[in-house]
Amino acid sequence: MFGYNGKVLRINLKEMSVKTEDLNMDMAKKYIGGRGLGTKIMMDEVDPKVDALSPENKLLIVTGPMTGNPVATGGRYMVVTKSPLSDTIASSNSGGRWGAELKFAGYDVIIFEEKAEEPVYLSIEDDKVEILPANDLWGTTVSVTTKKLEEKHAKNCKVLAIGPAGENLSLIAAVMNDEDRAAGRSGVGAVMGSKNLKAIVVKGSNKPKVFDDEKVKETNKAQLAKIKENGVTGQGLPTYGTAVLVNILNELGSLPTNNFQKGQFSGAEEISGETLAEKYLIKNTACYRCPIACGRYVKMEAGEGGGPEYETLWAFGSDCGISDLKAIIEANYWCNEMGLDTISTGATIAAAIELKEKGYIKEDELDGLKLEFGNATDIMEWTKRMGYRQGLGNKMAEGSYRLAESYGVPEFSMSVKKLEIPAYDPRGTQGQGLQYATANRGGCHVRGYLISPEVLGLPEAIDRFATEGKEVWAKIFQDLTASIDSLGVCLFTSFALGAPDYADMINMVAGTDHTGDSILEAGDRIWNLERMFNLKAGVDPSQDTLPKRLLEEPVPEGPAKGWKHKLDEMLPKYYEVRGWTPEGIPTEEKLKALGL
Repeated sequence: MFGYNGKVLRINLKEMSVKTEDLNMDMAKKYIGGRGLGTKIMMDEVDPKVDALSPENKLLIVTGPMTGNPVATGGRYMVVTKSPLSDTIASSNSGGRWGAELKFAGYDVIIFEEKAEEPVYLSIEDDKVEILPANDLWGTTVSVTTKKLEEKHAKNCKVLAIGPAGENLSLIAAVMNDEDRAAGRSGVGAVMGSKNLKAIVVKGSNKPKVFDDEKVKETNKAQLAKIKENGVTGQGLPTYGTAVLVNILNELGSLPTNNFQKGQFSGAEEISGETLAEKYLIKNTACYRCPIACGRYVKMEAGEGGGPEYETLWAFGSDCGISDLKAIIEANYWCNEMGLDTISTGATIAAAIELKEKGYIKEDELDGLKLEFGNATDIMEWTKRMGYRQGLGNKMAEGSYRLAESYGVPEFSMSVKKLEIPAYDPRGTQGQGLQYATANRGGCHVRGYLISPEVLGLPEAIDRFATEGKEVWAKIFQDLTASIDSLGVCLFTSFALGAPDYADMINMVAGTDHTGDSILEAGDRIWNLERMFNLKAGVDPSQDTLPKRLLEEPVPEGPAKGWKHKLDEMLPKYYEVRGWTPEGIPTEEKLKALGL
């Protein structure tokens, strides 16, 4: 057994039972691991029509064959479940060190079933697995929970937990690990909370075996060189983190501002990666075996802690019209403490500001707090209120779509399939907009990062305003990303590596015979399986669209002035290149060809 441990933990929270099962290796190899394997297990074991917050939904923690192995960025894991926010399949990715530790303990997958009667947490120390009471932890923030469990359990144990947002079933709640790493999107933290599961503590003592140790070292050395030589992974991300993108996107007129009403922000420099590095950065941080070290560890009013990513700087910054970097750093901290997805949290606040500006939210709903573009006074307080579901924060905890819908204007939500779209205006990045519209979990940038060729010129530069050929680019990036997420490595490696490199990686570690083409085929299989789950869940192709504003309202100023998104030109071609019907349904021939 190479790369994988071959073991699954099945936890029934109602019965308080723990079972160890053999991993189906044929299935694992077909779907690789992580996102793909988790989706396959969900499809086999859960009715896609299930209420996401009911005991009948399952919560899966799934590593990949590279997780915990000696390859660049081999520390990722996926949380896979049905999303309570979008009703789609949810697979949310996180880094840090927790995923590798689970692999060291001897497990590839944890499957949580049913719901505990009282709050509990799971403790794993190699083959010693216990379900323990968590009444004293319920209601505590992520950092408090983490520190208490670290004190109680084995030295150097790793902690995964939810905060008050997950406990209170906020539909934008995250699963946190290592205090400030987040499986953030799709509301996976709410599913964990719905099961009365507060945390998972893990300590392992055995690293998985690899197929060819010498070739792993040789391949990893070559791939590390590619990563360090690449301008993005070797220079931009280590120097400024993901926040290096703030000024870049703003100069292109594609930095969404004031809830996507504009594409440029006059205060961009004040919230940029350059300013963050100059005024607040203490040091870079890295996930397990990561040579990029894009994480930011920063100064805060309350001390020190994990700093904001690009998406967070945008969500609480330009999207809310706010240029107060100190306030954004504090809001990021409270997202981590509450266990909230920073993208959805900031974007929901931005939607709420516009709803207030346009007269839908009334002054008496604010409890004396400020809710206006450019005013940072209360964004930290709004974040806390969303976590605790207090006052208007109770509505905001449902995400921007349900918030706007409650006032009769769902079009004020900048979301796809009810998941808030991130920090790239699709009107100025046409391919990225197509990817948002078709992504299986909703408005997501990391299901196919077309910003790479459209903005960064990797692997080659393409016209960001053009529509021709974008359907092919979208499919390739989506398929490759599905495989990367399943392998258990970081998506950022794809700035420097391609499908053949990932084939080499898994072949040397797991003893498989992948090629670049078979890596892409596996991604295609995973993508189609996710699509089938969504269709069975009732998420139909009419939801492959963008917010009305982006389709009908041109960008008012800047380099993207006058542009709207031309989804209608690209979507039919996308369905065709996917091998789907004109209505967006995978054909029998397509499913058969992929072994589905």
